Amino acid sequence: MKPQEPCPCGSGRSYAKCCAPWHTGEAAPTAEALMRSRYSAYVLKLVDYLKQTWHPDTRPADLDLEENPAPKWIGLAILASGDVSDTEAFVEFVARYRLGGRAHRLHEKSRFRRIEGRWHYLDGEFPDAAAK
Repeated sequence: MKPQEPCPCGSGRSYAKCCAPWHTGEAAPTAEALMRSRYSAYVLKLVDYLKQTWHPDTRPADLDLEENPAPKWIGLAILASGDVSDTEAFVEFVARYRLGGRAHRLHEKSRFRRIEGRWHYLDGEFPDAAAK
């Protein structure tokens, strides 16, 4: 991705001024910034970044983003976010994608935990699944 292109996370800023610094090693300042950068990492297939930003207690041993057919990520909407404490936060979002020509949406309320000054994705619940 070129630095001047729009960031995949939908912030309206360029990739260089949005998620690129987190992808190259800077600590995301908020759980929402980390969430946006993780969405962009899925779009860009940055497996190492996703694993590094996953909480060690819940991180999968393997992460394969080479599914066939692969999802095409088409948008992210942040519905709510906030700090629960100095070390815990949440972000509720909807990520839209296409798979096999069909549109889908992933609605998740994610939990994040800060370890040594860095936010990590801990886990999430799926509000749409609970409503069924």
